Parts: sequence; structure tokens; C-alpha cells
Amino acid sequence: MDQQQMFMMLPGLQPGELVMIQNLLKDMTESQQQHFFTLYQGKRKDKQTMLILTLLGFLGIAGIQRFIIGETGMGILYLLTGGLCCIGTIIDLVNLDDMVSKFNQRQAMEAANMVKIMG
Repeated sequence: MDQQQMFMMLPGLQPGELVMIQNLLKDMTESQQQHFFTLYQGKRKDKQTMLILTLLGFLGIAGIQRFIIGETGMGILYLLTGGLCCIGTIIDLVNLDDMVSKFNQRQAMEAANMVKIMG
């Protein structure tokens, strides 16, 4: 499977994310690249899923998006305070692109480091 086909397996790929992944892949063998895509595909979150999870905050289940991206403390706070009285949930909706992008960048770096360690 070539790189282009692997990128097609990542729904909602943002331009910044694409550039970062290409930079991470440039020193990897084809086998390492395939391993990276397998790891990264399982870890990354797409914007649509995170949007739905954030919108659930308005239905009384606030903070799920924070739990999903590994911010357990903020997730508990949102859950107990109704998304900080919906203000935090609204802020998360406004900053959704940035929140998802930062999470995916961390996951890409982690996947690339794991592939390099494994050799």
C-alpha cells in the first residue's frame, strides 16, 4: 500500500496534520510507515466525532470530549458543572479545530516515536 492510499484511510485530514505526518514519515522505511499509519489511525480523532461529543454537553452529558482527548480532570469538572454552565462547552465548540489538531499532533508524535523505538 502506498502513502497516498494510507492517507486516504485518515478521514478529515487537515492540511497542517498532513504536512506534519509527511515530515514524520520522510526518514522511515515503507514498513515503518505502514506501522505508523496503523498506530496513528487507531489513536487519532476526527473533527466530526469530537463535534458530536461536544454537542452532547448541551444534552446534559458535558465533558465527554475532554475525556476522549485525555483531559480527565477537565472532563470531570465539565461533568460536575454542566460544562461550566455551558460556557466551557461553547468555548470548546469555538476551539474545536485547535483542540482536535493538538490532540492528533501529540498522537502522531507518539506513534512515530513508538515506530522508531521498535526499529
